[in-house]
Amino acid sequence: MPTDRLVLRRPDDWHVHLRDGAMLKAVLSFTAHQFGRAIIMPNLKPPVTRTADAVAYRERIMAALPAGHAFTPLMTAYLTDGTDADDLAQGFEDGVFAAAKLYPANATTNSAHGVTDLGKIAPVLERMAEIGMPLLIHGEVTDAHVDIFDREAVFLERTLGPLLERYAALRVVLEHATTAEAVAFVREHAASGRVGATITAHHLLINRSHLFAGGIRPHLYCLPIAKRETHRVALVEAATSGEGPFFLGTDTAPHTVTAKESACGCAGCFTAANAMELYAEAFEEAGALDKLEAFASLNGPRFYGLPANEDKVVLERTPSTAPDIVLTADGEAVLPFRSGETTRWTFAGAA
Repeated sequence: MPTDRLVLRRPDDWHVHLRDGAMLKAVLSFTAHQFGRAIIMPNLKPPVTRTADAVAYRERIMAALPAGHAFTPLMTAYLTDGTDADDLAQGFEDGVFAAAKLYPANATTNSAHGVTDLGKIAPVLERMAEIGMPLLIHGEVTDAHVDIFDREAVFLERTLGPLLERYAALRVVLEHATTAEAVAFVREHAASGRVGATITAHHLLINRSHLFAGGIRPHLYCLPIAKRETHRVALVEAATSGEGPFFLGTDTAPHTVTAKESACGCAGCFTAANAMELYAEAFEEAGALDKLEAFASLNGPRFYGLPANEDKVVLERTPSTAPDIVLTADGEAVLPFRSGETTRWTFAGAA
């Protein structure tokens, strides 16, 4: 018999782009409405590279938070070739940083300042391993000769495997996993307890064919790019397995319509407006609604060594429609994932 109402501990989002300024103020309420905590990505302009940057950014987030939301932003550091290991460690020990983010240079939005050679941050990685600070990785190579659909799989073999061998105590999250190879890699290292992976809602729901259905679909373009159907199926199986290393991370990434619908459109799907509805749909289609709480509310906190949220939320099987557009205070428009479309589920708020 179909489940018409789900009650689960309030979920957390372990990968969020809130941006800054007018965009931050326009999108923050969507994440804060559904999630208790969120890992905040540091790829601003300029990026959040030092503890002082993170403190200031966290203050801007809290100032933009609408009244009535008990939301905790978990800040991250943007690693560069010149990252100061002492500042990073002090920020982690003081509770300012929850993790550090590794962007291979030019791998995705605002990653030009990213790491060009892992050897240049060896002292930083050694320090992170010593103090138990998680490393969050955008797992793609950037070599021009590597096909865009193969960049994650090549990264796993060429970079992440050797990285884990060299730094035996380093805790790593493979962000926004998109391939069957990523699922297998995480499972291979599951026994160590030091490798996890976030999975987005959109990668559970679309494959690469959707990007070209009836024409180019710029609002489905993201990095890592959606892969073929066999990979989507592998991601669904992993997310709905209940296994501890796999947890929710939307990678919600708002861009203005003009930035998306252009000759060189930006990568990113804005899923915060209907995140839990999308995950519920994917889990229902897999016949695994009973595993949604583990994926959304329990596995992430366990990996990060945090308690699960005590309060509970409700999802109801009643149709809901994503907003057509979200407007910023300066008049820019952002299109949510599946804007104007109806899903079978509604996030009904606190239980």
